[in-house]
Amino acid sequence: MTYSMYWSKLARSLSPYIPGEQPRQGTFIKLNTNENPYPPSPLVIEAIQKAAGDHLRLYPDPACTELRQAIAHRYGVQPKQVFAGNGSDEVLAFAFGAFFNAPGPGDAAPLNGSGSSPQGIPICFPDITYSFYPVYAGLWGIPYRTIPVAEDFSIDYQAFKIASGGVVIPNPNAPTGRALPIAELLSIVQGDNEGAPDRVVLVDEAYTAFGAETAVPYIAAYPNLLTVHTLSKAASLAGLRVGFAIGAEALIEGLCRIRDSFNSYTLDRLAQAGAQAAIMDSPYYDAVNRMVIATRERVAAALISMGVEVIPSSANFLFIRSPEKKGTGFFAALRDRGILVRHFDKPRIADYLRVSMGTDAEMDVFLEQCRNILMKS
Repeated sequence: MTYSMYWSKLARSLSPYIPGEQPRQGTFIKLNTNENPYPPSPLVIEAIQKAAGDHLRLYPDPACTELRQAIAHRYGVQPKQVFAGNGSDEVLAFAFGAFFNAPGPGDAAPLNGSGSSPQGIPICFPDITYSFYPVYAGLWGIPYRTIPVAEDFSIDYQAFKIASGGVVIPNPNAPTGRALPIAELLSIVQGDNEGAPDRVVLVDEAYTAFGAETAVPYIAAYPNLLTVHTLSKAASLAGLRVGFAIGAEALIEGLCRIRDSFNSYTLDRLAQAGAQAAIMDSPYYDAVNRMVIATRERVAAALISMGVEVIPSSANFLFIRSPEKKGTGFFAALRDRGILVRHFDKPRIADYLRVSMGTDAEMDVFLEQCRNILMKS
């Protein structure tokens, strides 16, 4: 990596998130970034085409009013309880800045993601989870501690009921695909304190549509609960970059304060129009995602029959391990055969691969190549 003398101290200290490979050349079956294998609703394309007119010379609505109204109607909340942003990654980044504290002046600085202070009590998230969370913490200078998941990658909800500066729980978790029952999730939100808990619990619901129960219906009961969503997975709109959050009005105002300190116009006119159409066409996407779930269950059964370990998943991907091949070898063998999956070279999961669900035809090729690779092991 090249460093520059002109970088700030912050820029030099960061370890940025590394996204999944996006090939520009060659023909691959792309199962590495959890994209939906099916196209967006035709109503989305129609809405974007209609929005692509003379009005592009004007700034978009910074409040995303019509989109937020559509989201509110879909989820049974009020528009003032909805925040829209440029993908859930941006919404998550804003949430870290809005709700979690860095150490204040005179406090001991945290070291290597640990430590505590009156103004910077560590936040908590699982040790095996979305690898952007520690990046956000580093960007904002927020101390954190990781809570180990169990050997089977399940989350021990009781372990999160401790004093902390906040909690981040992806449900289902990534890259494992495991989901928490809603009662256990709400137990984390409630905490151990009587009355209103004094920390925000952020529930990242990027994959909820594929088998987990959403926490949105409980927003009114818990002023410290924020759910974050994306249209990249369940709505086949990874290329449009739209995410949103649902929570108490005060939490949404906190997100707006952070957004408006960076860029008030985070969603362009085309994105707002397409996202609104997607939110309103739930019958189309419900049918699409039922197909994804059916494919996931079929592929999981086939892999298990080959002797592959498959972690139970409520997401649009599977987390798998071959007893015969190391993770790096399995990954490379699939890539050599034109199939991209995701490998994380990290402790505890270095021998696992995350496999996004493609179309049935793509997954048939994947299964055939898995058989060929494992037969040669």
